Amino acid sequence: MALITWKMEDGSEITADVKDGLNLMEAAASNNVPHIEGECGGCLSCATCHVFVDSDWFAKTGEVDDIEDTMLEMTDVEREDNSRLSCQIVASADLDGLILYVPEPE
Repeated sequence: MALITWKMEDGSEITADVKDGLNLMEAAASNNVPHIEGECGGCLSCATCHVFVDSDWFAKTGEVDDIEDTMLEMTDVEREDNSRLSCQIVASADLDGLILYVPEPE
């Protein structure tokens, strides 16, 4: 299990224990994290679960594959070096303490 924190632009935070194996888009939806839509249900076809990974954690979230890389070019909020689609990050004990920043669509 991993303790994950989503930080919103207004300074509010949502923190939740997330079961190993659950992707963080699903975890965000289960915990009512705003601005994480996941319209495609995690099939990597909508880019509505865009987050910025805290720089201390980025390397631990895994590699961005070619499909995710392409989808990150289609996000509502401009992509940054630490951008990920939360449907592609899977909870594990290695991510205990992970911090994600949730951009607010423009």
